[in-house]
Parts: sequence; structure tokens; C-alpha cells
Amino acid sequence: MRAPSGIWPRFVLALACWLSLAPASADTRVALVIGNGAYVSTAQLPNPGHDAEDVAGSLRRSGFEVLQGIDLRQADMQDLTIRFARAAATADVALFYYSGHAMQYNGVNYLMPVDAVLTDEADLKRFVRVDDIVNDLQQAKNLRILVLDSCRDNPLAENLKRSATRTASIGRGLSKVEAPRGTIVSFSTQSGQVAADGTGRNSPYTTAFLKHIEEPQEIGDVFRDISSDVYDASGKTQLPELSLSIIGKFYLNGPVSVTVAPAAPQAAPKADPCAAAEAHWKAADSIGTLAAFEDHLARFPNCVFAALAKARIEGLKKVALAPATGDNKTFDGKWDVTVSCTSSGKAQGYTRVLSAAVTNGVFHADDADQRTTNTLAIDGQIPADGKATLSARGLSGPSTYTVNNAPPGSPYAYTIDAQFERTRGSGKRNELRPCIFTFVKR
Repeated sequence: MRAPSGIWPRFVLALACWLSLAPASADTRVALVIGNGAYVSTAQLPNPGHDAEDVAGSLRRSGFEVLQGIDLRQADMQDLTIRFARAAATADVALFYYSGHAMQYNGVNYLMPVDAVLTDEADLKRFVRVDDIVNDLQQAKNLRILVLDSCRDNPLAENLKRSATRTASIGRGLSKVEAPRGTIVSFSTQSGQVAADGTGRNSPYTTAFLKHIEEPQEIGDVFRDISSDVYDASGKTQLPELSLSIIGKFYLNGPVSVTVAPAAPQAAPKADPCAAAEAHWKAADSIGTLAAFEDHLARFPNCVFAALAKARIEGLKKVALAPATGDNKTFDGKWDVTVSCTSSGKAQGYTRVLSAAVTNGVFHADDADQRTTNTLAIDGQIPADGKATLSARGLSGPSTYTVNNAPPGSPYAYTIDAQFERTRGSGKRNELRPCIFTFVKR
């Protein structure tokens, strides 16, 4: 006998709700947590031991079997990673967390035992290769997570630079690791950058990790929240590197994902658009429309580029409300633009001169240094009152002139609050570092 129309869909919905309240299905979770701070031949780090203790406790509360090591010598570190590789082979979820000194050499990342020395390239055999850890993680069936709170300055790298060949590459921080399928990779800061140790019990990154890792949120959202917290807490100077390649949703703590066949065909769920705020911003910035920036702000209201998106939105709305461009030719003509940036942190000061043109109230300046990767373009609408918000974007030049010493060719963007008179104007940069702009009409 067939059920009356409408009863079966309600039954399916009720069943799904009931299942979502049930305890999470049993899965095997294993984690290796290492904190190395008591180094013998280089600067000691105060946080890693505390970081490892607190992270291990948090993961145990989330159902992980935790292998834990603090201030490990070479032999002990190798032994523990071997035990982890064997455990990961039978696990559903595997997580590796490391706090301590690390470095990159020729694009390969290495983790440093506390007894390691580094006089030449051969000594790198005493270190643990991150690539080997990634391979061990891939044995887990469902989800793999790599967390490295280790992008600190490593004084031993200077020893290796003196002995390395001319073709060797020894960069700051760590080199980027793309997440294999089913994997989350989270570094405490961007590749090629150096992270802060912090002044409290835990590093800034681990503080954010401990705050969010036990929350009943989807795991991708958990790591996005961690990155956002670190960025905000550091005064927008430390942005964690995050790479996700996961299909579907996974919860370490929270509801079970339940799939129930629907009574009638339904549209396939949309792909998760929140893979990364940075990737979405680059797409929105290349489109450059009001709708694109509003979409970014709606998806990432608390992420890295939210303030910049708001500024772009306000600027575009001013343009929409301004009189027809043909009616505003007060500022039309050729202009010289001087950019003066004072030293800020490790970034050296500089002065740059650009040529600009204003046509029907639309400002555009474009400059490229043919000797380097350095480019800069400035655009915006100048309303009748001369008060404008301009948008700047480009690629960075030599690292010594960039905030956090970003590698050459790194994309950047910021806004400029400017005030134009008939033949002169001034402005200031809003994000990251102080810069003054002087506009002179020819």
C-alpha cells in the first residue's frame, strides 16, 4: 500500500534530523604532535613545548590517539615519525602538528631536531623532510591534516648559505606545499615569510588553533577562522598559508553528514565557494565590478581583504552616483604622481614617480619597472568635489622594500584617500604601511 502524498518526504526529513543528532560514527583518528624548542646549537624557542602539550590535549578531547614528543633529538624524532607512519596506514583521519625551527633548501622543507647542526648540505640528512610527512599522511583513508607552526627565523640557515653552491636556493620561512587530494595544509604564515613567536604561553598561530579546533564547525571553516584570527591579532602582518583539497564536509566535532535519497530529483548542491579568501579576492579584483566585490564581502566578511572590498564598493558607488562623466572635466589632463613611503618595520622607504592621465574625471596611472618585476597601476573616479578613493594594485619589486619582505613578483593591492584641487592634489595610503601621494597637473 502506498503512503499518502507528502508523508514520505516528511519521514525522510525527520530521519535525517534524527541521524544528525546521533553521536558521530566511530572513526580511527591518529595525530603526531611535536614541539621542539630546547635547541643545542641555535636559539631556543619558548613556546613549542607548551604548544605541543596544549594541542595534544585538545586533539585527545576530539577523539585522536596522540603520539607526542617534546624537544626531540634526531633519533627520537625519526622513531616517532616511523610510529606515526604505521598508525596512519590504518587510520581514517591523520593529523601532523609541529612547532619549532624549520627551513627550506632548494624548495624542500625540513623540520629540525633539537640536537641538529648545520655546517653544510650533508647535515640536512639529520632533519625530517616535510615531503616524507605528507606521504605518510596520504595513507589515512578519509582526511589528512598538516599543521606547521614553524616559519620562524632559523639562524643556522646562515651557516648553510656560506657553504652552499651558487645554484642553491635558501629562502626565508618555508616553501609552499600544495595540498594533495583529501588534505588540508596550514602554515603559521605565508610561504617565504617568517612567523612571530609571541609573548604568551602559546605562539599566535597555536593560540588561534586551540581556540577553534574543538568547535563544532566544518573543518575547512575551522582553518579559515584560525587564519583570520592570526591575521587580525598580528595587526594584519601575519597571514597563515592555507591550502585545502577536500571533497564534501568533515567535522572533527559536530554533526554527522547524512546522505538520504530524496523522494524527488533535486538540484545538485553547489560547490563550496569558500575554498580560500585570497583566491576569491583575486577573481573579484580581476572582474572589478560592484557585484564582484559585494559577493566577496558577503562570503568573507571577516577575512583578509574585507576592508579593501568595502573601500572598492564605496568607490564604485560614488562613481554610480556622480554626474555623467562627460560633465566633470575639471581635472582632465596629464598629471605627475609622486609616491613617498617611509620605512616600516623591515621594509625600507622609497620614492616613486608615475605619469597619470584624467579623462572625463577618470584617473589612471600605470608604471612598470622594466629591470624588475615591480608594477603599479592606480585607478579611480574623481568626483566634482575632488574627494576620491583610488585603488592601487601591482606586483612587488625587491624584497627589501616590501612589508614582511615579500618575494619579488608578489601581488599586492591597497586604497588611497585623495583630495584633488584644480592643479594639485594629495593622498595617503590606507593599508599596511604609511605612504604619501602628491599629484601635480602639468
